[in-house]
This record gives sequence, C-alpha cells and structure tokens, in this order.
Amino acid sequence: MSDCSRPSEARIIGSGRGGIRDPMMGRLPIAKMLAATVALTAAISAVMVPIRWNGQGASTAAPEIDRLLDVMIVLSAFVFSLVLVMLFYALWKFRAKPGDESDGEPIHGNTKLEVAWTVIPTIIVLFGAGYSWVVLDRIEKPAENPIKVQVFAQQFAWSFGYPGKGNAWSEGELHVPLDRQVQFKMHAQDVIHSFWVPEWRIKKDAVPGITTTATITPDKAGTYQLICTELCGFGHATMRAKVVVEPPADFRKWVAGLDQEVPQPFEDSVIQDVEANPVPVGAGGA
Repeated sequence: MSDCSRPSEARIIGSGRGGIRDPMMGRLPIAKMLAATVALTAAISAVMVPIRWNGQGASTAAPEIDRLLDVMIVLSAFVFSLVLVMLFYALWKFRAKPGDESDGEPIHGNTKLEVAWTVIPTIIVLFGAGYSWVVLDRIEKPAENPIKVQVFAQQFAWSFGYPGKGNAWSEGELHVPLDRQVQFKMHAQDVIHSFWVPEWRIKKDAVPGITTTATITPDKAGTYQLICTELCGFGHATMRAKVVVEPPADFRKWVAGLDQEVPQPFEDSVIQDVEANPVPVGAGGA
C-alpha cells in the first residue's frame, strides 16, 4: 500500500470554528447538538418537575427539599439529554456504509473534548453538593425555643420520652406541637433503625451507642405515620408508629395525661449514648 492510501495524520481529531473536526466526518455540529440537548432537557423537565414525587409536605423543610429535588431532576435531565444526543449523533454519523466490512481508521482522541466531558460533570456535582449543603444548613438551623423529644427504637417498635412532665413515656404513638421546632434525640436499643415520616421529608438513622438528632418543624396538623426505613430484622415491615401533629395546647394536655415513665433501660441509653451531632438548644421544655 502506498503512502497516499494510508490515513493521513492530518485527519486526527482537531478543533475548529463551529465544531470539532473528526477524521471521517468533518466538523461535529456543536451548536446544533447543544440546541437539541437544551430542547430535550426542557421537554423532560416539563414532564418530570410538576410531579410531586415526595407526596404531601407537612414540615418547613418539605418545600426546601422538594425544590432541591426539582433542581437535581433538571440537572440530571441535562446530563441524560447530552449523552443521548451525542450517542444518536455518533450512531448516525459513524455508521458503516452498506457492504463496508473494512476496519475503522486509526484515530487519536481529542484533548479539548476529553477535558470538557470531565469538567462539566465535575461542575454539576460540585454545584449539587454545595446547594445540598446550603439546604441542609438552613433546615437544621436551631430555633430559639425548640422542644426535645427522646426517640427509642427497638425490634420492632417505637417509643418516646417527653419533656415538661419529667420523663413521660408513650409507646407506638408520637405527639408533637404544631409550628414548633422539635429536636428528636434518637437511641437504638439493639440494631440500626431509621426514623422517617414521609411528609416531614427528614430521615435519620438511630444507631446503637450513639445519639443522633433529627430537627423538624411540623407545619400542618394531622395524623401521619412513622416508618423504619432501615432493614432491622424479620419484623422490619411492621415497625411503624402513629404520629399526631396538633396545636400546642392539645399537645401539652396529651403529655399531661400520660401515666407511664420511660423504662430504666431506655433512660440509661440516653445517658450512655455518645452525642453524634449535638445541636445548641435552650431549655427544651414543653
């Protein structure tokens, strides 16, 4: 084979105005591909964003978390659209002609293109991390007078200790006041459990030997359900509790009517557990 018939080194991918030069295809239509990516992103977002994936919201954190999810949906739609557009362009442009059974021509990569597909995802990930950090900091900001409720998780039941009446205790039913920040101090008695009321959005693990904190301000009265979302054994699916959000006066009346005290083993765990994420609080009374 003569030198004239060999692939020319000048055909190595290079850059030029209007696109990236490819050894076989000429210029990649960057502007058109970007326009198609934006259009597809808008179409996907228009369908996905209006859906309320998390359901009803019943805490001050819910709108913040729902908004964060919407932003991440749009960013994910952009990445998906970009990959999809480039994939279909490559399938169409690089397809073999009928009857062509020859090997592909040897080509080199394009440094600018490789830098671009590394930098863009990095920027997106860093933006998502920074935005998430801001949201988390905002929804966990301590109020001036929060109420502190002890949460005890064990296979396969939830129980709760309340302030304002010594160590009043309820099992299987959690009451909290409306429009007041509650700091749930969680104590696992056996294995790892996870505290989650879907309408509140916040989810936090209860870990043996560690006191973890979930900070929530319920803003909608009603009855909800507390669910353990950490596989904790054979009866995991049954580990649920009734949650009642009610006006402060009704909450105080309910706590005053409790006639059981927190069992001593649970009291011991409050003292012995190590505080994992302490939050500066006031008196914490009801």
